[in-house]
Amino acid sequence: MAATVIIDEEECLGCESCVEMCPSVFAMNDDGDKAIVIDGADGDEDCVDEAIASCPAECISKE
Repeated sequence: MAATVIIDEEECLGCESCVEMCPSVFAMNDDGDKAIVIDGADGDEDCVDEAIASCPAECISKE
């Protein structure tokens, strides 16, 4: 079972580092100022853990 990836969009700085590291899971919202999790993305990908560790706002987590 894949983990669910969560971004606290209120805390997101919009730096795009998670999108660059893991474009299969993260994207920028329509306004281009916050990261979002792509619907149906696989939270078990290795790049998700890298994105969590490198997020300057510490707003990404897995359940």
